[in-house]
Amino acid sequence: MLFNLFSIDNALLILRLATPLILVSLSSTISERAGVVSLGTEGLMLMGAFGAVFGSWMSGNGVVGIISGMLFGSAAAGIFAILCIRYKSNQTVCGVGLNLFSTGFTAVATYIIWQKEGASSQVRQLGTVTIPLLNRIPGLGRFFTNQSPVIYITILLVVLAWYVMKYTKIGLRFCAISMHPVAARSVGVPVLKYQYAALLISGALAGLGGGFLSIVQNSIFVKNMTAGRGFLGVAANIFGGWTPLGSAGASFIFAFAQSVRFNMLGTNVPDQFVQMLPYAITIIALILFGKRSKAPDALGKIQ
Repeated sequence: MLFNLFSIDNALLILRLATPLILVSLSSTISERAGVVSLGTEGLMLMGAFGAVFGSWMSGNGVVGIISGMLFGSAAAGIFAILCIRYKSNQTVCGVGLNLFSTGFTAVATYIIWQKEGASSQVRQLGTVTIPLLNRIPGLGRFFTNQSPVIYITILLVVLAWYVMKYTKIGLRFCAISMHPVAARSVGVPVLKYQYAALLISGALAGLGGGFLSIVQNSIFVKNMTAGRGFLGVAANIFGGWTPLGSAGASFIFAFAQSVRFNMLGTNVPDQFVQMLPYAITIIALILFGKRSKAPDALGKIQ
């Protein structure tokens, strides 16, 4: 088993497992860099997973499905934004409420549309792509052969988010909003517009992560199929110090923990221990390293 953990096959598995975690951790980073607590990412991701299957079922096209998942995620985030920004509702309560609403909505909608309890019908998956020339690199070529385009898009999104946050005026404004929104407003920064935009983008990213689960890794929506990945994304954001690169790195660590679980299947280790392993590693990582990360000063405070 130890050898398998460092094989090309396991590296590919980690990459696929990390992709939805990276997307939802980026979602959390962008939301909290705008000063809004992101406890609703599990619900956003679940809405995206459902929306992707619904869009693929309606159109028969995986690309339309992925776009639909992002729109579902943004729509749910828009409702969350109105409650938290316009009406200044408690962000923690709204986040928990969004998770509960998404769980109920997707379950009921699945039954109404497909007349099935807890699962949709099979839909068309998003296709794979092969990158010419790169697929011929010895050893590494498999990373560029028959892989989901969402994986490559996710890597580009991490780089883009890092660059925007670190080197652009927009990124500096986000940092100012999350630290001192009153000071940012005093110099003419439209704080509320930035927060609305951040939450809509956050919803789209989480929706893309959910769509990856439902029509890339699978071809079906299953009730509660996100299985806590939205919360893992929040943990990755904290572990990564509220930065895009840090969040992506933490996501890979959590994905590695999940890959250990898959490699332990079929061993003499009790199945319950195998299933809890990724979450136990997440808790341990937060205990050891989370206290070193400092949250934005104005997180959760809508001015």
